[in-house]
Amino acid sequence: MHPATEHIHLAICPDHKALSRTVAREIVGYAQARAEAGKLAVLGLCTGSTPIDVYGELIALHRGGVSFENIVTFNLDEYYPMSRQSTQSYHRYMQEYLFDHVNIPEDQVYIPLGDLAPEEIEDHCAWYEERIRSVGGIGIQLLGIGRTGHIGFNEPGSLPNTRTRLIRLDESTRKDAASDFFGEDNVPIEAVTMGVGTILDAERIILMATGEHKAPIIRQAVEGEVSPLVAASYLQNHPNTTVFIDPPASSELTRVKRPWLNNHAVEWSDQLSQRAVLWLCEQAEKPVLHLQRRDYNAYDLYSLVDTVQTVDELNRKTFDAVRAKIYGREDFFTNKRCVCFSPHPDDDVISMGGTLYRLSGAGNDITIAYMTSGNIAVFDEDVKRLIDFIGLTFRDLGCAHAKFDGIVDTVSSFIETKLPGQVDIPEVQIIKTNIRRSEAIAAASTLNIPPEKTRFLDLPFYKTGQVKKHPIGDEDVRIVLDILNDVRPEVVFVAGDLSDPHGTHRICKEVIDRALAVYDRTDPEVWLYRGAWQEWEVDEADVFIPLSYEDLQRKIQAIFRHESQKDTAMFPGAYDDREFWERVQDRNTHTARRLDKLGFPQYYAMEAFVLERGGA
Repeated sequence: MHPATEHIHLAICPDHKALSRTVAREIVGYAQARAEAGKLAVLGLCTGSTPIDVYGELIALHRGGVSFENIVTFNLDEYYPMSRQSTQSYHRYMQEYLFDHVNIPEDQVYIPLGDLAPEEIEDHCAWYEERIRSVGGIGIQLLGIGRTGHIGFNEPGSLPNTRTRLIRLDESTRKDAASDFFGEDNVPIEAVTMGVGTILDAERIILMATGEHKAPIIRQAVEGEVSPLVAASYLQNHPNTTVFIDPPASSELTRVKRPWLNNHAVEWSDQLSQRAVLWLCEQAEKPVLHLQRRDYNAYDLYSLVDTVQTVDELNRKTFDAVRAKIYGREDFFTNKRCVCFSPHPDDDVISMGGTLYRLSGAGNDITIAYMTSGNIAVFDEDVKRLIDFIGLTFRDLGCAHAKFDGIVDTVSSFIETKLPGQVDIPEVQIIKTNIRRSEAIAAASTLNIPPEKTRFLDLPFYKTGQVKKHPIGDEDVRIVLDILNDVRPEVVFVAGDLSDPHGTHRICKEVIDRALAVYDRTDPEVWLYRGAWQEWEVDEADVFIPLSYEDLQRKIQAIFRHESQKDTAMFPGAYDDREFWERVQDRNTHTARRLDKLGFPQYYAMEAFVLERGGA
C-alpha cells in the first residue's frame, strides 16, 4: 500500500545496482514472453547515467544466453545538430553501452537523427512516429528525469498530446549537459525528442532516478499536481507506470522525510523523532526547549507525544542528542593519524577546510590523499598562461631550453585546433594535472598541512581525459590500500555524496569502501563529509564542528589557492552561479544559524559530518 501523497506507483530499491537488475529482468521477461508468442518486443530506450547499469545487466544476461533478436528499439531523443560519430551523440552512446554487445538486429534499431538539414526534420519526425505505429507501439518505455521534470527532452511547457518534434532546450537542461560538452557554450540549443503523447502511448512506462540531486523533482512529479511545468507529472495519468529510485532519490518523499504527514501509523525511531521535533521547531518558530504540547497537537504529532510521559522529556531528549553532536574545542581529538580522501584536488578544502585547520592546530598528523588529477576541469587558457610564464622565466634567467620550446609548439598547436570535448594530448594533460597539484599543495599549506603530507593517487579509473570514466579496477583499490597501510590512520575522512552513481565522488567512495573491506588493521573511524553543494541535515549529522570567523576565513583563503577553479570553474554545477567559496560560506554559516534558532550555542559557522564507522 502506497501513501496517499503519491500518485504514481513507486519502488524504492536498496541501491542503484538492485534497481538496474530489477528493471533489466523485467525487460528480458517481457521480451521472452513476446518471443514465445511469436511477436516483436518493442522497447523505448533512454540515455544518461542512470540507464548505464541497466544496459550492463542486459549485456550480462545476453552473454548468459538470452537472445534479443526479437527486440525493436526506439530511442527517446538526440541533440540537434549532432553528428552520429560525435562523442556526445546518443547514437554513439547506445552503440557503446548496449548495441555493440547484444544481438539486436541493426535494422530493428531506431534513433532520432540529429544530422539532417533543417528542412528535413519535420518529415523525419513524422516518419519516426509512423515507424513506432508500424510495429504496434512501444511495449516498455524507459525514462530518466531531468531536474526540471523533463522526460525525453520534453521541457517545461510541453503538452500531453505532443509528438516527436524538434524542441528548444531549457537553459537548465543545457547547464546539466555542460560537463559532457566541456562547457555550456558547446551544448546544442535544440534536440529531436519523442513527444509526451508518444511516451504516454506506451503500454508500460518505467522511470528511473538515482541520487539525491533527483530527490526534489521526484517528489514533485510523484506527489505534486499534474502540470505542463513538470512533464513527468503527466505519468500520473498513465495506468501502468512505475518509478524506480534508490534511497538517496527518495529522500524528499513525504513517506521518507516526513512520514507523520501521511496520517498513517509511524514507527518512531530516535532519528525520526528528532527529525520531527526539529521540523516542528521550524514550523512553530520556537527553539526545542520552548515547545509545548499545544505545538505538537497543532501539527498533528499526537502519536509522537504518546511515546513519552511528558513533552518536556521529549524536548530535553532531543536537545541533549543534538547538543552532543557539537564538538567544541575541548571535545576535539588530538595526536591522531588522519587521512582525508579528496576525490578532486579541491574537495578537501571546499568541504572540510575548517575542520582540517582545526585538526592541524590540535596536533593531529594529517595526510591528504587526492584521488584524481582533476585535469579535465582546467581551462586551456590556464595552460597557455602557464607555458607563457615558464617561457618568460627561462628567457629572463638565461636558461632557454630547446626541448621545452618544442613542447610549447606542440601544446600551442593542439590548443589552437582543438575541438569541443576533444581529449587532450598527453603534454596538455600533464600540465593541467600539475596546475591542480600545485594549487592543492598551496591550499593545504594555508591550513598548516605541509607539502610532504599531500599524496596524489592519480587513480586509473579517472585517467580517460574525458568526462566518462573507466570502471573501478583492482589497481584503484590497491593504490588506496597502500595509503592505508602506509599511514595506518585512526580517522579517515571520505566524501559522502549520495548523487549520481557514475559521478567521481561516488566512485571514489566505492574504491575506499573496497580498500577498507580488505584492510587488515584496526578499523579506523570513517567520517563522511559532503561536497560543494549540500550539507547534512541536522538530524542526519553525527558531528558538527564549530568554526570561528577566523577559521572560516582561513578555509576561504585555502579555496582561493585553487585559482584555476576560481571565478569561472569548468564544472561549477547547474543552478548555482556562486563561486565555491561563496557557496561554502553561505552553507557553513546557515548551518550555524539553523542550530542557533533551534536553541543551541551560537557559533559563527559549522561543518557537519556523518560517522559511518566508529566515533562517538
